[in-house]
Amino acid sequence: MKYDVIIVGAGPGGIFSAYELSKKNPDLKIAVFEAGNPLEKRKCPIDGKKVKSCISCKTCAIMNGFGGAGAFSDGKYNITNDFGGTLHEYIGKENAIELMKYVDSINMAYGGEGTKLYSTAGTGFKKICMQNKLKLLDASVRHLGTDINYVVLENLYAELKDRVTFYFRTPVERVEKLEDSYRIYTQDEIYESTQCVISVGRSGSKWMEKVCSELEISTKSNRVDIGVRVELPAVIFSHLTDELYESKIVYRTQQFEDNVRTFCMNPNGIVVNENTNGIVTVNGHSYEGSDKHTENTNFALLVSKHFSEPFKDSNGYGESIARLSNMLGGGVIVQRFGDLVRGRRSNEKRIKEGYVTPTLAATPGDLSLVLPKRILDGIIEMIYALDKIAPGTASDETLLYGVEVKFYNMEVELDEHLETRHKGLYIIGDGSGVTHSLSHASASGVYVARRILGES
Repeated sequence: MKYDVIIVGAGPGGIFSAYELSKKNPDLKIAVFEAGNPLEKRKCPIDGKKVKSCISCKTCAIMNGFGGAGAFSDGKYNITNDFGGTLHEYIGKENAIELMKYVDSINMAYGGEGTKLYSTAGTGFKKICMQNKLKLLDASVRHLGTDINYVVLENLYAELKDRVTFYFRTPVERVEKLEDSYRIYTQDEIYESTQCVISVGRSGSKWMEKVCSELEISTKSNRVDIGVRVELPAVIFSHLTDELYESKIVYRTQQFEDNVRTFCMNPNGIVVNENTNGIVTVNGHSYEGSDKHTENTNFALLVSKHFSEPFKDSNGYGESIARLSNMLGGGVIVQRFGDLVRGRRSNEKRIKEGYVTPTLAATPGDLSLVLPKRILDGIIEMIYALDKIAPGTASDETLLYGVEVKFYNMEVELDEHLETRHKGLYIIGDGSGVTHSLSHASASGVYVARRILGES
């Protein structure tokens, strides 16, 4: 079976590549291969009643399938070069922002109209943060919410399904370079194309390493982010979230001079499980519809670690910490902040008596037995720093879920067009190590599509 373009992965990068290619040139034969399910069949079995924790499905419905790992995320599109990836270092700052705005316009056209675009421009919080040794990063943030994000993906799939051939539950086993084309091997079939775009996301990191090794594409170690997810009453952060929605705040610790940052803030949201390569970690979602709002806000506090000689496996380090959490707690551990600073394990009784009702059924435990001291000390410092701009953050009742790990693919050697040393083979999205967000991954998909079409 031969195609003009084969796209591996139906996450944001793959979707927007397919969208741009099919829109601009309807005659192109395009195929998208995805290891997971179509959107409507992505159902996590955890219901909080019969199934309360991860049962390690063959394909994780949260991480894989149409829409990628971002399908059930909070649907935040951050239009900025300050965080979310290094796409601007390849294609230029102005071009990167222009493409992110273009992606935003498509999301608006396919169901996101009416959602709010927040901005840090002109906010007085930047000064307040600086006065308390915190740094607020600049960004415009479009919040779709998990519910509207799903609608946008539904509409995009309806637009694409008649123009693009989708192969779901069809993981690609190998990519082979021919003289002037590429051969794609699945379990049952072989396919060929003159252009190949790989967009496998973070969950495809191990597969990506294998492909780069076989095709002799150079890579280098990337960082891993390790920390906890904080859950507290929404009113404590409401003065920030009402104006900014997503506030990316960085703190440099006094003791070790490590950077600790807030990540993925979910006002009135819920805490959820994630399964990456069999490891259960924690994340957060929130919805645009007020009927699904909770009384809590959650966000991650993360510390970045980047290893070099002699140890280079940053993801392996993060995995080992997450596995330790899974071993001690059978999955995710939850602990009251007051218990953590007192050096005692949380139990069901103290959590139940507290005024913060957990939105995730996690195992009460002691995070100090899981997280390295340096990382945990940084997180505690950050919580006290945040308490100065959002009093109540450092309350005994604040809940900490662990561990949260953000795995980053190794950085693949690419040119300024996101093309590998093999002509016609592009690697985009979070699978490339270049992007770390929905907006950057989507923009990289549009950029490569235009490159293939000869527009850039």
